[in-house]
Amino acid sequence: MPATRASVLLFLAALATPAQAQGDRAAEAQALDMAKRAIAFRSVAGPGNQMPQLADYVRSVLVAGGIPAADIAVTPMDDTAYLVARWRGSDPKAKPLVISGHLDVVEARPSDWQRDPFTPVVENGYLYGRGATDMKLDAAIATAALLKMKRDGYRPRRDIVLAFSGDEETRMKTSAAIAEQLKNAELVLNIDGGGGRYAEDGKPQFFTWNGAEKTYADFELAVTNPGGHSSAPRPDNAIVQLSRAVERIGAYRFTPQVSDLTRTFFTEAAKQQTGELAAAMRAFAADPKDEQAVAVLAANPAYVGQIGTTCVPTMVSGGHALNALPQRATANVNCRIFPGVKPAAVMAELKRVGNEPAVAFRDVTEGSVPNDASPMRRDFVAAVTRALAKTRPGVPVFPSMSAGASDSMWFRYHNVPSYGASPTFIKEADDFSHGLNERTPVDNIAPGIAYYTSLFTDLSR
Repeated sequence: MPATRASVLLFLAALATPAQAQGDRAAEAQALDMAKRAIAFRSVAGPGNQMPQLADYVRSVLVAGGIPAADIAVTPMDDTAYLVARWRGSDPKAKPLVISGHLDVVEARPSDWQRDPFTPVVENGYLYGRGATDMKLDAAIATAALLKMKRDGYRPRRDIVLAFSGDEETRMKTSAAIAEQLKNAELVLNIDGGGGRYAEDGKPQFFTWNGAEKTYADFELAVTNPGGHSSAPRPDNAIVQLSRAVERIGAYRFTPQVSDLTRTFFTEAAKQQTGELAAAMRAFAADPKDEQAVAVLAANPAYVGQIGTTCVPTMVSGGHALNALPQRATANVNCRIFPGVKPAAVMAELKRVGNEPAVAFRDVTEGSVPNDASPMRRDFVAAVTRALAKTRPGVPVFPSMSAGASDSMWFRYHNVPSYGASPTFIKEADDFSHGLNERTPVDNIAPGIAYYTSLFTDLSR
């Protein structure tokens, strides 16, 4: 055995807990190697995007693992590509189980990082590099788990489809295409959502799975005027009119909302907190109209997105010359809309709040569609709870809602239940997704493979 491979296996063995000691060392080594190779591909939107090459690499790994090449498609789209691979089950009439994720990443400038973001490094128990958290390591762990299952002789009853999009971080055109292609799925496991929290001492605190996400929307506010010379001011100044509307919208808070899923989240999350925050979570779960509870949660960046629709001005532009009255002024208001609420209703509410007749509102959203929460299916909840119990015994498991957007949106739009189900645990202080010096503990690899093996097996029978 080459020295480098031996050192990787010894490193992973040292990290394994007793509950993980039965893990497959070959699968663990493959997952780490695959994650490192994936990080080295600069799969960033724009010139030089290496997403097509990365998809080809993943295809080669799957073929080497026994998935027929004829059942793997890499489809180019604009400057990117997406991959769909099918492990055929014994019952061709059964709807497939889809494992969904993405392989593109947010831009990272090497000059800003302590290490080159596209040169993977394992140091002090962490894998460093763009995509280490979001989400190349998870993709590698899930792929290695599937290939381990195949190597061990497992045969699913329903097809297992592995689908990696190539522009989830930007336009989501590949995400939409995949969901359209797989809209007959039984359910989707989105490995780009959910996950566990390590306490600052490194002990697992809790685990959540995502059963819903908020709808992304952008609304343009625009005022147009004839303009004129700045030496002759008029009351109907486009910038002033727009500013008044933007200020009112910025100060506005939508009526708080709760669903069965978010009520369960706050009830269970309260058990992980203390003091005022825990009390506010319990009070809000009992009564979303509790003003004191709403005030506490709204002031907390981690929870303000969980209590209802939020809208915030994100861009402004106005005027055409230093010495002229503005002919046009525009602003963008970005909203994250509570599941089940229609974007048109939110835009109408913003128009009422803005209260400026001269301001025209327009929905300019791209790459997003409305979606409702997925049902809390008993088979999924039981399977994810069982998988976590095997790998992180005693860790509380409960549902959550994502305030951001993911590929799940497109499946839910087609009424396919989709659940964020990543097994990765990370400290709050270590979460640098989309930020500088992204890193994830490599001690997630062994339990992650065991977790995915259990989950994929249970839901593909």
